[in-house]
Amino acid sequence: MLKRIIISLVILLILVAAAAVYFYSGNATHFTEADMTVTADTISPEPIVMREYGIPVDSFNIIHGKVQRNQNLSTILGKYDVSAYLIDQIARKSKGVFDVRRIRPGNSYTVFLSQDTSKVMSYFVYEDTPVDYVLVDTRDSVNVTMNHKNIITRVRTASGKIKTSLWDAMVNNDINPMVALDLSDIYAWTVDFFALQPGDSFQVIYNEQYVDSTLIGVSGIDAAYFYHEGQSIYAIPFVQDSTRSFFDAEGNSLKKAFLKAPLRFSRISSRFSNSRYHPILKIRRPHHGVDYAAPTGTPVHAIGDGKVIKKGYYGGGGNAIKIRHNSVYTTSYMHLSRYAKGIHAGVYVKQGQLIGYVGSTGLATGPHLDFRVYKYGKAINPLKMKAPPVDPVHKENLKAYDSVRAYWMARLDSIPTEGGKPSAISKENIAHK
Repeated sequence: MLKRIIISLVILLILVAAAAVYFYSGNATHFTEADMTVTADTISPEPIVMREYGIPVDSFNIIHGKVQRNQNLSTILGKYDVSAYLIDQIARKSKGVFDVRRIRPGNSYTVFLSQDTSKVMSYFVYEDTPVDYVLVDTRDSVNVTMNHKNIITRVRTASGKIKTSLWDAMVNNDINPMVALDLSDIYAWTVDFFALQPGDSFQVIYNEQYVDSTLIGVSGIDAAYFYHEGQSIYAIPFVQDSTRSFFDAEGNSLKKAFLKAPLRFSRISSRFSNSRYHPILKIRRPHHGVDYAAPTGTPVHAIGDGKVIKKGYYGGGGNAIKIRHNSVYTTSYMHLSRYAKGIHAGVYVKQGQLIGYVGSTGLATGPHLDFRVYKYGKAINPLKMKAPPVDPVHKENLKAYDSVRAYWMARLDSIPTEGGKPSAISKENIAHK
């Protein structure tokens, strides 16, 4: 009896195994293939719809154009048989959104026409800027809206060595020249851009903005390094007291009480001297200032916060402005062609604020700025002035700053440089105790 039971169990196990082999090797494969065939036949991918300004292009005849000289909304749309009544409606509906009188030559526009023989305009798009565009929808009733294209930000890294000027270094290394302006803002208090020497170098991480694959500008610098006058100066971004600012490797602010110079790019045509030959008066006399030669109209900025105590015409100095910054320092700006709006005696100005424009008023052989600094009422050499720094990273923020600094310094140090980075600061030497 026991023998029969064992034989029956063995036979049952053999039958189960055979059924399993049959199912997985035959029917299961057949079923899966059939199922896949049905899926492929019945499920299709979503069709890709091409769009311009969010409008499907396959539904219209599309015409691209540029505003020509002396063209306006009426002359542009008149070419596409848009009625005078509809043009008037568009102009009326545009009020509060866009002034149609601001349509400028050279800007792009797009007309969307129906694909039938009537060729009725359904949409009109005018690009006011590379980012902003006016969309006019005329399908049912006229609707005018201001819209914005998507901006793509791309992080770039670059480096260069100074041979003649920072601007030339940008051009020679295929770097957007606008980066030079941002670098000059960040390092305005610590690097004298009028005294750059061959061999000075920089590394920078910055952001470029693109619209429709077209570069529209630089949106700021993330971090930077500058080698100048034998010093390695890092610019590390850090948020302190809810304000993002730049600090050096030791946590000192790159911002000082005064800018190094009152205008961004220029050249020094005459330095501080106790005996200089005057080109007009033909005599030797003191020149207690620095002359910056620059084209007429070059913006002039206040080197620090302060109060305008004088504004007007002062003989040989021509149009001039004098600013008292504190109980110690006063600065003056002479030979201006004109003053910035709102500048008058008694007004308070901020560091970097526009106060006037380079000119050649008074006793001047050509356009330049005569810039002077007075300490306790006595003229001093602006190029040798030592300005005190603003607050460094606060003690309670040092640990957080150490992490931020290490990250950005590592990224900057990884940027390839011509001949390597000179005299880079050792990270071991700057660790906070």
